[in-house]
Amino acid sequence: MNAIDRLQDPLTQATVTIAWVIIANKPFYPFYVWYLVGNGVPASLWTLAAAPLMLMIPVLANRSPLAARIALPLIGTLDTWFETKLFGQNSGTELFFAACIMLAAISFHPDEKWWQRGIAAFVFVVFVASRSFIGAPLHVWSESDLSTLFSLNAFAVASLMTFIGLRYAGIWRRSETSGTQVQINDQGRSQ
Repeated sequence: MNAIDRLQDPLTQATVTIAWVIIANKPFYPFYVWYLVGNGVPASLWTLAAAPLMLMIPVLANRSPLAARIALPLIGTLDTWFETKLFGQNSGTELFFAACIMLAAISFHPDEKWWQRGIAAFVFVVFVASRSFIGAPLHVWSESDLSTLFSLNAFAVASLMTFIGLRYAGIWRRSETSGTQVQINDQGRSQ
């Protein structure tokens, strides 16, 4: 553990870890599309557009842990909306909104509940807008391609959410009233 990690609280450390996992996986997505679908690779290269924004999260975490914890689900939400516009609703990209809501639910301390609520509401509003107003995808896919993309994205979302659950498991959180650390046990009671 380096000096910067020691300065960051466990939730911010987890946020940075998730950001790095997303950054590390982004370049592989066009290869998955090429291998599994066989076309649409130029369109799938646009999924790399959010990588520079994700790279800001570890830097931001050193300056403002709260801003980094806000940025991860916000950038993820906007990236999910963009990819849904790119690939279409039937591609399964909208499933990534679930990971964004999960991050909003677990990335904040109890005294940051208004940020938590605001981010969760934002993700939901963008999801509803995505379902209602997104229009035609930027790339046309066959039904077979969309089925393959849906399977790819469903697997990716399940993997990401599992990793998020494993990474955030057992993290201590500041108590809202006393500023002390509390850990919630399996029955939902503080220890």
